[in-house]
Amino acid sequence: MKTLELILLQLKTLGPHSVKMLAEQLDITTMGIRQHLHSLQERDLVCYEETRSKVGRPTRYWSLTPQGHSQFTDRNDRLSSALLESAQEVFGPGGIDKLICAREDKFYQRYASCLAEKQSHLDKLNCLVKLRQNDGYMSELIETPEGILLVENHCPTGAGAHSCSALCDSEVRLFTRLFGRDYSIERKSYPVSGNRRCGYLIKPKQAGVIACSPV
Repeated sequence: MKTLELILLQLKTLGPHSVKMLAEQLDITTMGIRQHLHSLQERDLVCYEETRSKVGRPTRYWSLTPQGHSQFTDRNDRLSSALLESAQEVFGPGGIDKLICAREDKFYQRYASCLAEKQSHLDKLNCLVKLRQNDGYMSELIETPEGILLVENHCPTGAGAHSCSALCDSEVRLFTRLFGRDYSIERKSYPVSGNRRCGYLIKPKQAGVIACSPV
């Protein structure tokens, strides 16, 4: 993978970075990072915000522009979005609901068999992350004070979700079906509402301390 692609991927998955942070993560000189960022900025793929500290110069934190995020968009996104809009016009909300439910059922059948083989909560989460990664969601687990967060840095249905929020509701419903009544599912972040990525807090209703291990 080229350095420019690595920088975009780093900003996509981990959010805003300073030049120093990127240099440390990618093992490249700060001068080299600045040159690459300048090239990406000229292409309108990255932008920055300055954060002031008590001493010294403000620090620039770089992030992806909407154009930068679009580099990770599936090629069929526009087609999917257009098809959803057309289907809604032709079949109405009821027809769209049937299509989304059919999609959800296919995911459930494929995921449920894998999760059923896992005993612990953490094993189930790790299994789900791998399944979602294979489906293009760029998923990972992050430990937070509230519990283990399932994060999805990219959504293959992102474009369609902006025109049909029922797709996002289906994701929550899918996780609820997979984990059952003994679990609570809470969406903590939501790109349609302006967040950078999707985040779901999935945890047993009976509180327990579970350490998070990398996938």
